[in-house]
Amino acid sequence: MSDEKTAAPAWKRVLLKISGECFCREGESGISMSEVTDMAEQIRDARQTGVELAIVCGGGNILRGRDFSESSSTIVPATAHYMGMLATVINALALQDALEKAGVATRVQSAIRMEGVAEPFIRRRCIRHLEKGRVVILAAGTGSPFVTTDTAAALRAREIDASVVLKATKVDGVFSEDPLKNPHAIRYTEISYREVLSQNLQVMDAQAFHHCMEHRLPIVIFNYRRPGNIGRAIAGESIGTRVTANGTS
Repeated sequence: MSDEKTAAPAWKRVLLKISGECFCREGESGISMSEVTDMAEQIRDARQTGVELAIVCGGGNILRGRDFSESSSTIVPATAHYMGMLATVINALALQDALEKAGVATRVQSAIRMEGVAEPFIRRRCIRHLEKGRVVILAAGTGSPFVTTDTAAALRAREIDASVVLKATKVDGVFSEDPLKNPHAIRYTEISYREVLSQNLQVMDAQAFHHCMEHRLPIVIFNYRRPGNIGRAIAGESIGTRVTANGTS
């Protein structure tokens, strides 16, 4: 366990979106359990503050349905998307195992029914698990093809009455330009929904972003690889980029 004390949560209930790339080493695919364990330890420390935490996993480290359907004419797009949804279940089970080894009570809920490995997603049951202090890992997107895990995260956040969407990535936030191409790119600490749209910044996919904007659900994009950043994001500290209705860049 980290010796660093995690601050009290800024929000009672949080939806944490973890992209598939967080489950593997840089430049690789598949699952690296050392990466998953490091992430689980951060989640454990953050959970000890009393926050109610639901997690949506991506699956791009294994298979991204959209990309797979575009690269192969032998698999129809809908099937490819279902395959991508199943990849998120694999990640959810890996994260569940790492969290429970770290002493965190969990439940995996899947939008595609598979009772042998996960509960079905039922909104009221999910909320009850959260109220009892369990971390709920939400897998298989929404159960429908052509819906990204970003959009699934935004929709689930609304369903369970989360106060914020935290998007854990491998970058430090939202920049004015690609910082790898322009070292002078500006990182925004806060920015409004309208500024994101006017500057065409890639915060989330468009549908997910519009769900958050329509319901004034704040988004925080941050680098989970910096130790303790999940806890700092949950505590409301000024890390990464916060997108709100009245953000100031």
